[in-house]
Amino acid sequence: MLFEVGKLLVTGNESHTPPNGHTQMKAQIAAKYIQFLSNKKANKNSGFTLIELLVVIIIIGILSAIALPSFLNQAAKARASEARTNVGAVNRAQQAYYLENQQFVEIASGVPTQLGLGTQNTTNYAYKSTLSGTTGVFNYGTPATGNDLKGYVGAVLRTDNTTTISNLCETKLAVAAAATIVPPTLSASGNSGAGTITCDAATTKPLN
Repeated sequence: MLFEVGKLLVTGNESHTPPNGHTQMKAQIAAKYIQFLSNKKANKNSGFTLIELLVVIIIIGILSAIALPSFLNQAAKARASEARTNVGAVNRAQQAYYLENQQFVEIASGVPTQLGLGTQNTTNYAYKSTLSGTTGVFNYGTPATGNDLKGYVGAVLRTDNTTTISNLCETKLAVAAAATIVPPTLSASGNSGAGTITCDAATTKPLN
């Protein structure tokens, strides 16, 4: 077919014999046209070169290196929100319980059933509540597995017979499973509504 197109361009539809100059020009045009069609057909059937594939692979690798750590960090934050929410809820439940019973409750594993929360240990976190004498209680949310989650400790302090204050502390770094979390310092002044709960500055930060 390509040669027929070239032949048509060379001979044309005219019955008379064209001058030699015209014939040579048509032959050059036909040759260039055939070459153009041949190149177009060859390019149409060709695939990606090795260099093009390598460039694509490199770009994908760079994007993965940037996006993957961010994705993993967001996944850890989502799991950590469980403990942050639960320990905060235990703090508030301990305050309500103390208002009615003038005492706090503790448990070595899980959340005290007396608080009526229905929250227990999960695959991500283990919980417990530990009394601090008769004036306060520490509520822990410790990672149950891995070493990519932060730990949480809440505290409730009695400032007088009916008034309590609370605070929630988060570890500054992710901690290993079942790690010991430094509790905050409780300071009661004896005055109504007065007192402080200070997170350990070296390892934790306050969230309240």
